[in-house]
Amino acid sequence: MPTSPPPTPPAADKRSAGTARVLVTVPTFNESENIRDLVAEIRARLPEADVLVVDDHSPDGTWRIVEGLAAADRHVHLLHRERDKGRGLAGRAGFLWGLERGYDVLFEMDADFSHHPRYLAPMLARLHDASAPADLVLGSRGVSGGSDEDRGALRQLITVAANLYIRVVLGISVRDCNSGFRAWRAGALRAVAVERAFSTGPSIVQELLYKAVRAKQRVAEVGIEFVDRKRGSSTLNMRILLRGYFTVLKLRWMALRGRL
Repeated sequence: MPTSPPPTPPAADKRSAGTARVLVTVPTFNESENIRDLVAEIRARLPEADVLVVDDHSPDGTWRIVEGLAAADRHVHLLHRERDKGRGLAGRAGFLWGLERGYDVLFEMDADFSHHPRYLAPMLARLHDASAPADLVLGSRGVSGGSDEDRGALRQLITVAANLYIRVVLGISVRDCNSGFRAWRAGALRAVAVERAFSTGPSIVQELLYKAVRAKQRVAEVGIEFVDRKRGSSTLNMRILLRGYFTVLKLRWMALRGRL
C-alpha cells in the first residue's frame, strides 16, 4: 500500500487566485445534451482555466463531442475511461490527472448545469481569501445565498434530512455535505490521499469531505442556487442513495477503528 503524502501544501499551492493553475474537472455519463454548452460557459467564466471532462464511455457519444472540443481548444481535455466505471472512480481519476500535471486548484462539478459555472470565480476567490483562506470550498445550498428551491418539497426534505444524518454520524459542521461542486487546493487533495479513495459512486463527495475535516483542512462554503437539470436524465436512483448512506456509516466505523 502506498504511503500517504505529507499534509503540508507545496509552495505552489499558495499562489494567488490570479496566478494559480486551475483545472475544472467534470465527470460525465450521457451528457451529450449539456456538455458543449457547459464547456463553453466554463471557458467564458474562467478563461485561463483548463477543463477536463472525465467520461465513462457514454453511449450517447459525450466523449466524441469533447474530443472535437479538445481538438479546437488547447484548454479543453478529455479523459476517456472504458474500464472501472463509476462516479467516484471518475472523480478520483480526474483529480489524479490534475495533480500529476501540477495544477494548483482543482474544481469538480456536475455537467447538467445544476452547478452553474457563474460560481467558479467566487469559489476561487473564497479559496484565496487573504483574511480567511480555505483549502476546500463547497458550492453550498445550506448557507447564505444558497438555495434549492427549483426542486419539489419532498426532494428538498430528503436533502435536509440527508445532510442532518451525515453531520450527526460524521460529527462535522458543514451545511451541505452532499454538494459535489467543490474547489480544492492541490495540497488538500494530497492531504486526504485522494489516490486511496474507495467510493465507486457519488458517496466519494462525503468520503473526501470527511477525510478533509479529519486532516484539519480549512473548509468554507459559498452559497449557490442549485437547480434541477433541464436536459438529459440523471443516473442517480434510490439504490445509489441508500448505498451512499451506508458508506457514511462505514466511514465512521473505519475512523473509530483507526483504519481511515
